[in-house]
Amino acid sequence: MNALRMLRLMIVDDSNIIRRRIERSQQIDRLEFVGAAANGVEAISLFASTDPDVVTMDLTMPEMDGVECVERLVALKPELRILVVSALADKATAVEAIARGANGFLCKPFTDRQLNDALAELLQDV
Repeated sequence: MNALRMLRLMIVDDSNIIRRRIERSQQIDRLEFVGAAANGVEAISLFASTDPDVVTMDLTMPEMDGVECVERLVALKPELRILVVSALADKATAVEAIARGANGFLCKPFTDRQLNDALAELLQDV
C-alpha cells in the first residue's frame, strides 16, 4: 500500500497571530508547513521558492488582497488547493475568491477542529 505523499502548506494572512495559530493548530499528518506570508505580494514571491500544494488565504490584506492572490496562484499552479480563511463580513468576497479558483472557505474566528475539518475536506481527493 502506498503511503500518502507529503503536501506543502503555505499560510497567507496579514495577522501574525492567525498565521501562527494555523501553523500550530493544523493536525493533518501529511501537511508540512513551508512558509507564511503577510500579504499577496509576499505570497507570490514565497510561492516561487516553496511550491506549496495547499494554501490558507486571508482576503483582506495590504498591497495585494486575497482574491487577486488566489487568481495569480491558480494561474501559476492550477491544481493548487486554496482554503480561504476570513471573517464572515467578507462573505461576498469569499464567493468571488472561490469563483476565481479557491476551493473552500473557513470563517474567522474558528476552532482547531473547524480548521482541521476544512483542511481534511480540501484534501479528500488528493
